[in-house]
Amino acid sequence: MISTASGRGKLYGSLKDLRLLWEDTEKIWDDEIRRNFEEKLFEPLVGHCQSAIRAMDRLSQLMAQIQNECE
Repeated sequence: MISTASGRGKLYGSLKDLRLLWEDTEKIWDDEIRRNFEEKLFEPLVGHCQSAIRAMDRLSQLMAQIQNECE
């Protein structure tokens, strides 16, 4: 069976790492440009990653359901 677990795990781990690095960056970069970057680029990227993770979870559920129905 095809699994989304590996890709989901990689994306989840990368997003976690990115957030930790961003927290470190916020400590040393605190100006209007950073806030604009965060609002226009970083936050949407995090949102898209979270949406992709939820979609992978749903896809995994559907694939398991399909496999069960085909057995």
